[in-house]
Amino acid sequence: MLAVFDPTVAKSPEGLRAPSVEGGEGSSCLVSYFAESQAGAVVVSLGTGGAIGYSKQNQNPLLPRLFGVVDNVFCLFQGHIENITSLKQQYGLGKTANEVIIVIEAYKTLRDRGPFPASQVVRDIIGRFAFILYDSSSNSTFFAADADGGVPFFWGADPEGHLVLSDDADIVKKGCGKSFAPFPKGCFFTTSKGLQSFEHPLNELKVMPRVDSQGQVCSATYKVDDQAKKETGMPRVGSAANWSSHY
Repeated sequence: MLAVFDPTVAKSPEGLRAPSVEGGEGSSCLVSYFAESQAGAVVVSLGTGGAIGYSKQNQNPLLPRLFGVVDNVFCLFQGHIENITSLKQQYGLGKTANEVIIVIEAYKTLRDRGPFPASQVVRDIIGRFAFILYDSSSNSTFFAADADGGVPFFWGADPEGHLVLSDDADIVKKGCGKSFAPFPKGCFFTTSKGLQSFEHPLNELKVMPRVDSQGQVCSATYKVDDQAKKETGMPRVGSAANWSSHY
């Protein structure tokens, strides 16, 4: 799977691209490359927001890839949810709902003044997974990876600052050069709040320098800072407010 987002939709976090890091070919070539190199690839343009691509080529049968669109919410999902039955009941979904539908419904519940914080919504998903979600109605993104890194998931920043995500490290490297890294385990990213830990939602994340086998500096990784706590105050919003801006 592949997703490319414009900086206005998903701004690269600090450290993912450093000025001294060697850049790649840029994300403009990635979408066409993905479409040509992946058998049966489906590529969807998100207009100025970016693009997403999906293919079943070389997928792990135990960690299948899924793609779905509901009410202008696009979602790429890879992996398997173990507590899928209880989540269907929680979100009022039918027996035929699969993982990608569950993630979309969880996001929509969260967006439309859901009673729980985003960290709990992701933490309630038990299994091996990585997902990428784009809401065209609000030009917002939401993506996450499980706490054990059960699914390969990488991200990077191309020379123009576009954020690139994929389960294929080589694709991210092609567009971003050394400005790529594994997506942090147990974390999620939203357009409004950036990168956060759903395992330790009260702690800040700190940037950790990363060096490759040639001793060259690459994109940073991120680790929960045990010493730094977030402010816990919840902003008050009116009943007509868009909840998605506060998750």
